[in-house]
Amino acid sequence: MKKMLLVAVVALFGTSAFAQSDSGFGLRGGLNYNGNGDYIESFGDVAREPDRNVGFHLGVFHKIKLGPIYIKPELVYTRTKSDYDDASFNLSKLDAPVLVGFKVIGPVNIFVGPSFQYILNSEFDGISIDNVENDFSVGANFGIGVNLGKLGVDLRYERGFSENEARFINTNITSLPDSRLDTRPEQVILSFSLQI
Repeated sequence: MKKMLLVAVVALFGTSAFAQSDSGFGLRGGLNYNGNGDYIESFGDVAREPDRNVGFHLGVFHKIKLGPIYIKPELVYTRTKSDYDDASFNLSKLDAPVLVGFKVIGPVNIFVGPSFQYILNSEFDGISIDNVENDFSVGANFGIGVNLGKLGVDLRYERGFSENEARFINTNITSLPDSRLDTRPEQVILSFSLQI
């Protein structure tokens, strides 16, 4: 399945035969506000601790304009952090969203699509976690964006569909009483992009 994902991403990035003038490659990056398993609860902590659960992402995309819609495959390195009372859970992953979008009014567009994720590394305050159930998972992205020439900004929500958790053995972490942590991503993502 991982090989099929790689072939699909390469094929989509290489496809430009039907592309129109707004098509092209680009770079994107920005900030992620992450929550693993307790997103709504963690979002309430933003006012008290603005850097809590903030991560970042950097990547590339290929926008393929097909009449009134576009297809936009991306390949993105994402680093997320989830803070708990006694510790932090850090996760590094490769994301490969394949978005379909269209203009709503002027420079404003909306988009939606699946996101394929591969976990590269996970650690809980310096302790590497090797027993995350699945390194590969599937989720969805949807959001809204504004493009002004080659510059763009978008705000999206990502939710992982595949159930995935890490288990901890012999831990005294009070905020994880059952020694399990949901590693399925749920995040708000703010991205800035430059089409080149």
